[in-house]
Amino acid sequence: MYDDILFPTDGSDTAASVLEYVSDVAAAHDATVHVLHVADTNRDSVSAIQGEVVDALEEAGERIVSEVADVVRERGVDVATDVVQGDPARTIVEHADRFDVGLVVMPTHGRPGLERVLLGSVTERVVNTSPVPVLVVNPDEDRAYRYPPRDVLVPTDGSAGANRALAEGIDVAAATGATLHVIHVVETGSLGPDARSAVRENQLDDRAREIVDSAVETAEETLSDVVGTVGYGTPHREIRTYVDTEGIDLLTLGTQGQTDFSWYALGGVSSKLVRASPIPVMTTRTAE
Repeated sequence: MYDDILFPTDGSDTAASVLEYVSDVAAAHDATVHVLHVADTNRDSVSAIQGEVVDALEEAGERIVSEVADVVRERGVDVATDVVQGDPARTIVEHADRFDVGLVVMPTHGRPGLERVLLGSVTERVVNTSPVPVLVVNPDEDRAYRYPPRDVLVPTDGSAGANRALAEGIDVAAATGATLHVIHVVETGSLGPDARSAVRENQLDDRAREIVDSAVETAEETLSDVVGTVGYGTPHREIRTYVDTEGIDLLTLGTQGQTDFSWYALGGVSSKLVRASPIPVMTTRTAE
């Protein structure tokens, strides 16, 4: 499914902490890992000096990718390395397009359980501009991530973005033998108990079941093990609860991204999930 996987690294402990997971993903798909370091030459302090400073940045980058490549090769995975100059986010996206990679893997900078954590500006910009799926991994020493996954969850609202995420989730489940879960959450977080009960009897509930049934029907054209669920409450919280209750290994989300690098923003529910997910999140972008 993924023949080439791009892993950008800045040599930080955060990046190193997800390297084992990157290797597991590549091994499962018999993929080549492209280890990329971008020497950030857009900073004023660098561009004003050039020369020796840029050379030093590139030399440091060569050491970084070499060390990462050695670790990946020890897992029996093929590796390609590259060090380039430029704006990190833009260069990562251009590199993914140039080398026709199927997946980009990047870490977050937060801890699970927080409502607001920082993705890091580079990761967030890549999520919102990448032409291929981005697998975002939140480093967590207390939780062991599993790939290939046994259970993949796709939240859906029936939109084009959700349908693209569904297609990616189906492909991953088919390639790894995982069970695919589909969930739609009816927003009842701001309603009282009586109103929440009434929702189950009205058109919102009927529409929710139509969305889930349609997604399940699509998935069953390829997969034999598909589970569909309608939830009620605040969407990102209900999805988080489902992840924990059902032991989900991978969350696949559609995001509304921007192609303009000067501005970017994750959509509401997806934003909360990507920033605070206790498991890796694969994002697929639908450009506005």
